[in-house]
Order: sequence, then C-alpha cells, then structure tokens
Amino acid sequence: MKKYVSIDIGGTAIKYGLISEAGEIVRRGKMPTEAYKGGPAILEKASGIVEEFAGEERIHGICISTAGMVDTKKGEIFYSGPMIPQYAGTQFKKTMEERFRIRCEVENDVNCAGLAESMTGASKGSSVSLMLTIGTGIGGCIVIDGKIFHGYSNSACEVGYMHMAGSNFQTLGAASILTRKVAEWKNEPESAWNGYRIFEEAKKGDELCIRAIDDMVNVFVQGISNIFYELNQEVVVLGCGIMAQE
Repeated sequence: MKKYVSIDIGGTAIKYGLISEAGEIVRRGKMPTEAYKGGPAILEKASGIVEEFAGEERIHGICISTAGMVDTKKGEIFYSGPMIPQYAGTQFKKTMEERFRIRCEVENDVNCAGLAESMTGASKGSSVSLMLTIGTGIGGCIVIDGKIFHGYSNSACEVGYMHMAGSNFQTLGAASILTRKVAEWKNEPESAWNGYRIFEEAKKGDELCIRAIDDMVNVFVQGISNIFYELNQEVVVLGCGIMAQE
C-alpha cells in the first residue's frame, strides 16, 4: 500500500504524519513551528520530516498544508502575513522534488480543511460548501462539486479581509477579539484572559463575557450572510477550537 508524508504548517505548530492511500494515519508527530525564525527555517524543518520518513519507508508523495497564500501550480508561498517572516517565496514543491525525487503538492491549510470536510466530513455530498476557520484570524474555503475554488490568482475566499462596518471580518469577528474586548471592558491586562476563560465566565453569568460572545456571533452571522448572497452555498462548516464551545 502506498504511503505519503503529510505536513501541516501552522503559526504555532507543525503537525505531520505518514498516511496510507486508504487514509489511515500510520504515524504522527508534532513540533513547534518557531515562526519567528522565518520561511527558510520552516522549509528546513519540513525537509527534515520527509528525510526521516524516507529513510525508513518507501514514500510515494509529499503533501503540505500551510498558512499563507499558495500558488498551487508552483507549490510555493506568494503571500504571507507578518507572523512568519520571509515566508513569501518559500518554494516547497521545487525544493522537495529536487531533494527527494518524490512528487510534492502544496495547498493552503484552510483549503485543505474545506476539502477534507467535503470528502469525509460535515459537508460530504454537498454541491457547494463554505468552510470558515475562526482563530487568530478568519480563513475561508469554497468547494464546488468536490473541487477547491481557487479563483483567478489562487486567492479566492480570503474572507477575513472582507470589509465590514468600517473594518474587516476578521478584525471584528476572530476569536482573538474576544480577549481584547473583555480585557478592555474590565480594565484588566489582556494576558489575564483567553477564550476558554471567557466562555467559562459567560456560563457563570458574567454579563461582559456574554456581551463579547454575542457581539462575535453577530459578526459571524453578518459575514456568513454576505458570503451567502454571492455564493448561495449549500453547507457552511465552522472550524477551529472555539467551535467546541456550544
């Protein structure tokens, strides 16, 4: 059975594994991204993961899911936020294929999440689905008839930048805004709060925490409605840790 190295590169952690063609995770691991070290260091970490597996198994492909805007044909990052310095221009596909002589495919992480949901998850069987990940920012993916819609220049569904109320969707609605609002309203340091604590205090009846959550939900509703007017999606899937809170 063919096996593939799968690597997911986030701002905090790199998660990786060896996956069979049947979708079984044979082995898995995790390491800190250390994003502050920049694109070249992350590329070297990813190469090290492949080298480790290739020394023990016959690898048939390399799959990389990553933050940032991805040119899927070239398999490289063409735009990235300041969280990962020198990430734009990182050539994953070229480097991996030249070094290991194994085919490598690279895709944006939210697009990977949206595709996975459409194949085996909450939007399986839908004709048009929208995936939103709500974390430090808000990411989006459109899947139409089982295929990711990339748009003309591989930057479709960057909905976090959608203009709303004099700001944008992710500035108003991302999970990170919760801690900022609650800390400001309570005149306390932001470090004293996190999403988990805010939800726990809201369950106990804390009015300011409840208000912050309600504000965030209202932003979600507006953002999803605006996208629906354009896309008319059949299913919306919301992801990331905050969605564990009912």
